[in-house]
Amino acid sequence: MIATAPLLTGGGRSGDSELIAMLDSLETAFSAIARAREAAAADPEALPALIQALQLAGDVQRETDIAAAESTYREAIAVVAGRELPTGTLANVRMNLATLFDFNGRAEEATSFYEQAITDFEALGTKECYEVAAQLRNNLAMSYKDLGKHALAEQHYLRALETLEAQHGRNSETVATLFNNLGGLYCVAGFPDQAKEMFIDALEIRSKLLGDDHRDTAQAHSNLAAACHELRDHAAAKQHFETALSILEGQIQGERRSFEATSQDYIAMLELTGDPAAADVVRRRLEKKLGGV
Repeated sequence: MIATAPLLTGGGRSGDSELIAMLDSLETAFSAIARAREAAAADPEALPALIQALQLAGDVQRETDIAAAESTYREAIAVVAGRELPTGTLANVRMNLATLFDFNGRAEEATSFYEQAITDFEALGTKECYEVAAQLRNNLAMSYKDLGKHALAEQHYLRALETLEAQHGRNSETVATLFNNLGGLYCVAGFPDQAKEMFIDALEIRSKLLGDDHRDTAQAHSNLAAACHELRDHAAAKQHFETALSILEGQIQGERRSFEATSQDYIAMLELTGDPAAADVVRRRLEKKLGGV
């Protein structure tokens, strides 16, 4: 399985103490919304403050109640209807609604909000906003890939890569992630040669930045192995799978799931290429290693 990654993510699950803090934050946010509503009713110039208050409430709600967060974000967008407000007023709301949909399996709904948020951030014209827009393009590309719209996905990946490489230079983890994600797209779209090129670039950057024994370097080896397999270069595929497993095996306590997934991919390749004996060796290695964890 080719591993790819978003650059901007949604909220994560929280523990009890964090949940209590969030509930306190939500109460504060609702109080701010009430005050902002009164102010906006008296003076439309106060609308940005209402939108910000709604956005902050949605940001808290998304941790515990997806439907409520969606409703709050949509309300923030609705209050703008027919009004002229400063550029970027809704940028964060649209971004957060896009990621809410994206990371809850609603890629089709996410795309339009990603597109609008990208337009918002780019219109603001600062270096920081261009970077956020590029990161959102990466996420949008992943959504288009999931929807089978490969040409659109490639377009947004390449534009994101252009911006982020210009800002951070080639040797950055952000750029490595874009190369990796492009490789995943090319694999799915049936272009293993291009996929291999992208995975080689990602591996070179991660080896330089993170070292040869990092988990992300292992992922790069595993992805490159998959591309080599598609190109019927099974010797190279075996070499990269072995390297990935050696890295992950050395830190098995924290990488059990990655070690298992990579092993299963390796086993599947060996069986497909008519080498069941080697597949059994990897299977026994997997069972032995996981049995002792």
